[in-house]
Amino acid sequence: MIRLTRNQLRSIDRLAIKRYHILGEVLMENASRAIADVSCEMLGGQCTGEILIVCGGGNNGGDGLAAARHLHNRGADVRILLTSDPGKYTSEAQINWQIVSAMNLLVFPADDINFQKSKPRLILDAIFGTGLSQAPREPFPKTVAAMHALSVPILAVDIPSGMDCDSGKPLGGVCVKATRTVTFVSQKIGFAAPEAREYLGQITVGDIGCPRELIVEAARGIS
Repeated sequence: MIRLTRNQLRSIDRLAIKRYHILGEVLMENASRAIADVSCEMLGGQCTGEILIVCGGGNNGGDGLAAARHLHNRGADVRILLTSDPGKYTSEAQINWQIVSAMNLLVFPADDINFQKSKPRLILDAIFGTGLSQAPREPFPKTVAAMHALSVPILAVDIPSGMDCDSGKPLGGVCVKATRTVTFVSQKIGFAAPEAREYLGQITVGDIGCPRELIVEAARGIS
């Protein structure tokens, strides 16, 4: 099994664009379809009812935004909670924010009182991705506590938010406890750590279209 570090994953992203001419928008779109597929699978094949998607301000949040529109199109009642100012989105995440806005999907700040009153069938954790390397600041711990308090299955997007990609440990002691994790390109090296097990749940590797040769190359440290 291939497991990659944060730097190897960054190398893959860079070379996918530079060498293989695969746009970042294409990679995010493929990731979002993988998220939607696993979400519907977790719902027993019926993409109905409320799905709560908690999005951060980076590309992990962009993945969540893109997945939101696919899940909406499949029949789900999508509610998006933002943990940061959407005006800070850039690149692919910004594009998907514009699409979500044009579709008039329901969007709320993560500290909205309705968060506590939500009755979703599934929560998508798209707050932080593999780039997180230091303890998240408030209100992240409160947001995670509110997610757990809803007592419904959680699907982590790429990595449970709060987990260090390379060590598998919670940064700052707080991490989303996922029922399932849909990760991209390959498993992360930190997933092998004993500390990571209670947060990852079942792991699925989603294919986002990166050439197999590039993944093998990165794993061998040739970049």
